[in-house]
Amino acid sequence: MSNVTLGAIPNVYVPTGSPLDGASHTGGMGIGADDAEGGSFSSILQNAVSGVNQLHDAAASQVSNLLSGGGGDLNQVMVAVEKADVSFQLMMQVRNKIVTAYQDIEKMQF
Repeated sequence: MSNVTLGAIPNVYVPTGSPLDGASHTGGMGIGADDAEGGSFSSILQNAVSGVNQLHDAAASQVSNLLSGGGGDLNQVMVAVEKADVSFQLMMQVRNKIVTAYQDIEKMQF
């Protein structure tokens, strides 16, 4: 079996520093809706979904190229398909967590 190395996941926002770093411009809460480093929550989600879409498109084009006889390595095609599948599954799990959090907030009484 050959050694497989995986690079960084593209288009993923990884926060830097402590959540308390933003305390000076967010009223002491450390959480900003439109933080200069990461953007808004919706833009982060949009970037993540577009990254998953790009992986899917790349895998689909490699599969169609392989099936049409254009050459290509079967191993690389399978790795691309698996990357697209794993990223989609991760996106769906994040979606499920967001929906669960929204439902929990919805149940709260003020």
